[in-house]
Amino acid sequence: MLEEIIETLTELNIWSVAFRILLALILGGCIGLERGYHGRAAGLRTHILVCLGATLAAMTGVYEVRVLGFSADPLRVAAQVISGIGFLGVGTIIVRNRSQVTGLTTAAGLWATGSIGIAIGIGFYIAAILAFLIVFLTITLLIHLEKKSKKSDTNYCYVELSDAEKTQEFCDIAMQYASKIEVIPAKSGLANHVGIEFKSKSPGDFEALLLVSRENSDVMVALPVQY
Repeated sequence: MLEEIIETLTELNIWSVAFRILLALILGGCIGLERGYHGRAAGLRTHILVCLGATLAAMTGVYEVRVLGFSADPLRVAAQVISGIGFLGVGTIIVRNRSQVTGLTTAAGLWATGSIGIAIGIGFYIAAILAFLIVFLTITLLIHLEKKSKKSDTNYCYVELSDAEKTQEFCDIAMQYASKIEVIPAKSGLANHVGIEFKSKSPGDFEALLLVSRENSDVMVALPVQY
């Protein structure tokens, strides 16, 4: 009985088509629900549509070969879907203050969801379900590990100078407290301003670095970096 069900779902028929579409709806919806819960640009509906679209594209390629008898590559249509999802993913990536980039995980999730849809579309159910589990665990559980690793190193300070020509002079003074200095575009976006991120050598040096920054007349902003 089980072998007959598996064989039916592996072939391209009305039951397997319905099952593949339903599976794409469930798996894509679960990933999208998690992204939407965290307020991401691409949420439940977007992930469902991506997974369904990829599934349909893969099934269309299989239908061309198995039913219509075309000699084309059955995954030719699906391959174009992957390229198209790349452009969709770009729309979820946001650059804030010219230095902070968000949305990369959501963009990667869309791409992975599309790949899961293609696997469903060609009947590769085991790979699709296993990939879904790994993707879902990655975006739900590993985020806590990622945040913890960032919070373990919070001795960072951001400083914005109103005069870019004073950058080297200011960095020379701050080097006695900092173990790492990185010059970045000013988060304010103002002309002739420059942003600087410092990593202090110790918690005590972190407070000294903030104090030195706030006492400098060219410093417009001096604050800890928030992760």
